[in-house]
Amino acid sequence: AANVMNALNEAIEITSDCPFRRTFHSDQGWAYQMKAYSHRLREEKIFQSMSRKGNCLDNSVMENFFGLLKQEIYHGTVYYSYEELKTEIEKYIRYYNEKRIKEKLGWLSPVQYRLSLLVA
Repeated sequence: AANVMNALNEAIEITSDCPFRRTFHSDQGWAYQMKAYSHRLREEKIFQSMSRKGNCLDNSVMENFFGLLKQEIYHGTVYYSYEELKTEIEKYIRYYNEKRIKEKLGWLSPVQYRLSLLVA
C-alpha cells in the first residue's frame, strides 16, 4: 500500500502543472480501491478510471506497453540495482514517447503525432 501511495503522490506532483483534467487509470487491484487512494485522487480533483472486471481489453494499451518494455529492455538483461533499472525504464519511456515511431500514427512518435494534431 505504501508503494502505491508513494507512486500516486509522485505522479500527482509530476502532473501538477497539467492544464487539463487528469485521469488516472488502473485495474481493479485492491491497492487502487483503498479509501486513501481514492480520497487522494478526489482531493486533487483527479478522475479515477478503472478497467471493468474481467475485461482485458480495457487495459490492453498498458499491457501492450509493458510487454514491449520487457521485450526491448528487460529480457536477457541483468540490472544490479533498483536505481539502474529505474533509470533504464525512465529512458525507455522517453524513447517510447518521443522517438519510437509507430505505423498506426503515420510513422510518427506519440509526441510527434499529438503535436501534429494541435497544429492541424
